[in-house]
Amino acid sequence: MKQLIPPFILYDNFYLVTECLLEYLALQDKQLLMLKNPWTHLRWKGRYSEKDKLSWTPQLCKALDYNPADAQQFDDGVFWIDFKSVCHFFDVFYVNWDPSIFPYTYGLHAMWSAGLGPVKDLYSVADNPQYTLEVNSNGSVAIWILLTRHITDKNDFANNKEYITVMVYKSGKKIYIPSDPKPIMDAVRLNSPHYLCQMIISECGYQKYTLVVAQYEKMKTIYYTLRVYSTAEFRLQKVKVPYISKKRITGEWKGKTAGGCGNGPSRETYMNNPIYELSLDDGSDDNDVLIELKGPKQYNIGFEIKQFSSLRNKLFETRSSGAFRRGYTILALEEVPAGVYNIQTMTFQQGEEGPFFLTIEASCSFTIKRIQ
Repeated sequence: MKQLIPPFILYDNFYLVTECLLEYLALQDKQLLMLKNPWTHLRWKGRYSEKDKLSWTPQLCKALDYNPADAQQFDDGVFWIDFKSVCHFFDVFYVNWDPSIFPYTYGLHAMWSAGLGPVKDLYSVADNPQYTLEVNSNGSVAIWILLTRHITDKNDFANNKEYITVMVYKSGKKIYIPSDPKPIMDAVRLNSPHYLCQMIISECGYQKYTLVVAQYEKMKTIYYTLRVYSTAEFRLQKVKVPYISKKRITGEWKGKTAGGCGNGPSRETYMNNPIYELSLDDGSDDNDVLIELKGPKQYNIGFEIKQFSSLRNKLFETRSSGAFRRGYTILALEEVPAGVYNIQTMTFQQGEEGPFFLTIEASCSFTIKRIQ
């Protein structure tokens, strides 16, 4: 049994007055809620309770058709409380809503394994569950996205340590780095069984979004339902990736090959960084390639990819992974011609030694080998 200073009541670790919201009133600059204890007894004993003679004026009693003296005759668990007290004493506020206001809805049930991906998704959401939402918008569409974690154990509900949310991106494609592109919605993770995201689409035509299920710390396997409610037709499905081939190589920056990024003192040494030769199959000049680099978290790392040759003389501009990031970076490429490319991995500072993992995925067959 927990103890809480009166006038609030706590019983068996659950607040008794949070279950049913009956009525809201704004009157004479007052904001009042009528609540009901689901156990149908034991009421709030603070301001605007049935024994609060100071707050209940004749005008207020008439406006609410409420008689405190009558309420004192029988404790049915129903009581009035001011909104300020609700905000002070209550941790969670659940509000019921009618899903029938949305003519279109669809839900997916899934599992997120605790062993899949990192515990925290600060640097990468590549292993997070992701979904493509495509909406046929007329210029004014309301979309509600509801994530519900399945809870079947009472202790799990009472001691909920799973903090969940849904990140929304204007993309439709798989997201790898949580801040690139910047999400249009990224709310605080909540240890509530439900997370609701609301948005209005004002653009016309088919709009594509990526929904990423996220947690603060992934401690255990969770089961969940992701449901979308909409005022317009939409399609919700798992994110699809075009890659059919995948290879992973272990490398190392050490001694001469820890050459840095080419800025400042490393101008003369960055060319000594490890270089890998990537050869794409000659079947197409419209390939998708994904390059992922993982290294020590204390280092800012990056890479560059240059075209060495093209079977059909299709030019491909040199690309980099962008801003150097701590321990992890990734680059998704489209319309990559068949041919040979050089990938050079590097740390930001010269002389930063340590191992790294280089992973390549592609929509075609390929070979990769270290040439420096």
